[in-house]
Amino acid sequence: MLSGRRLDLLDPSPLDIEIEDIAHGLARVARWNGQTTGEHAFSVAQHSLVVEEICAHLRPDLDPRWRLAALLHDASEYVIGDMISPFKAALGYDYKAFEHRLEQAIHIRFGLPARTPTDIRKLIKAADRACAYFEAVQLAGFGREESLALFGAPPAGYHVEIDPLAPSPAQRDYVRRFHLLSEAAGFGPPTLRTDPEGRLG
Repeated sequence: MLSGRRLDLLDPSPLDIEIEDIAHGLARVARWNGQTTGEHAFSVAQHSLVVEEICAHLRPDLDPRWRLAALLHDASEYVIGDMISPFKAALGYDYKAFEHRLEQAIHIRFGLPARTPTDIRKLIKAADRACAYFEAVQLAGFGREESLALFGAPPAGYHVEIDPLAPSPAQRDYVRRFHLLSEAAGFGPPTLRTDPEGRLG
């Protein structure tokens, strides 16, 4: 890693994981294998920011630690890339077990439970699909009806206009959001709180 850490992918240690490495990698991993419109690819880092925002829209009282889990939901891709779902399925259980070990190490590193509760996993998945809907329609050339069939309708009252960022600002925004959520969750200086509508600041 650029931080100087050496991460054993077959036996990842939480001690070898740094948020700066994650943000750097995710800001340079393209969603949709880069097959999107615009000057820049839509990065996994920026996607993760939107997914966390959608989770907060779906559940305004969501505990900051689970919002942090939403931000980190694709963090393992900083070293293994963003494989499309059909390819993941073709690789089968061994790939899923490999990905799961890395996800657990990332969670432990940043103070989250190794296993995310089922209801939170479902929430993040719903937000992930909602984000994919907007990405498909706005960036990947899908029609609205096709996107609805593939990903379902986005949550009522929520809309996002996606403007893919260059890697450096995407990396910066990801790190900033990580620190904000970490502090709000009590993993850093306890200076931030949520208001009644779930906003942080």
